[in-house]
Amino acid sequence: MIFVTVGTHEQPFNRLIEYIDKLKEKGDIDEEVIIQTGYSTYEPNYCKWSKLFPYSEMVKMVSEARIVITHGGPSSFIMSLQVGKIPVVVPRQKQFNEHVNNHQMEFSKAVAERQGNIIVIEKIDELKNIILNYETIVDIMPAGLKSNNETFNKKFSVIVDELVKKN
Repeated sequence: MIFVTVGTHEQPFNRLIEYIDKLKEKGDIDEEVIIQTGYSTYEPNYCKWSKLFPYSEMVKMVSEARIVITHGGPSSFIMSLQVGKIPVVVPRQKQFNEHVNNHQMEFSKAVAERQGNIIVIEKIDELKNIILNYETIVDIMPAGLKSNNETFNKKFSVIVDELVKKN
């Protein structure tokens, strides 16, 4: 199953929803697709969808999905990372009137460069190839969320152990 979420931002994200629906219509995607459409005005004809899902249902779908495709809102793609999935992130863009500026693109690209654990789609026509080759692409990527707290605690523990041994 592929799960797509566009979050709850009040501007439509028809570009992503329509593109996924067309891939499903053409048979490029042959598995079930569930889309959370938010305030988008395009209504999918070939995918299951709802404007909103309860949080617990969202978590369940993210956990069960083979691929999670999200907009560039951190809360949406972090949920995928927390369950060990590599999300495909399609940031909303100002040029398509999907957001007030391009902060989703800038932030997503920065996370991808720094963490290496999300796939950012800059041009919508790149999405088909990513979906068709998803397993091959993610096999070489680190899954999950890197925790700075965990890293700090491990290093701090080593320092404390060394200090205790010296006394």
